[in-house]
Amino acid sequence: MQLLMSPDKLTCIIDDDIIYVNLVKKLIQLKKLCNNILVFKNGKEALDFFKNSNSIPDLILLDLNMPIMNGWEFLEKFNPLKKNLDQNTNLYVVSSSINPVDSQKAKSIDGVMDYITKPISLKSFERIFNSVA
Repeated sequence: MQLLMSPDKLTCIIDDDIIYVNLVKKLIQLKKLCNNILVFKNGKEALDFFKNSNSIPDLILLDLNMPIMNGWEFLEKFNPLKKNLDQNTNLYVVSSSINPVDSQKAKSIDGVMDYITKPISLKSFERIFNSVA
């Protein structure tokens, strides 16, 4: 499958699991899915960065369970910021939770493209990166 996302697009991983983050970064780099990757350990770090830079990434992979500011809190504060910046981003919730309530809740939030359960497969990665024009 040929990937459509331009390598110069910006991808952001918001997750406190360093092993998962390193694995995702390696996979992105190995498959040449993207050259620019930002990593944040929680939603607050990411939100603060986006506010100060006045821009948001093309793709965000967001975990739900994190310290300081979890994924739900991040989504609550991110959507108004995104509207103010008038930029488009593809946001995917990537969580180890298999609770269907979490999946339904995430999918009902404006701006969330999909809910993906960890561990994330290569096929899911390809689908995600193909969604970013």
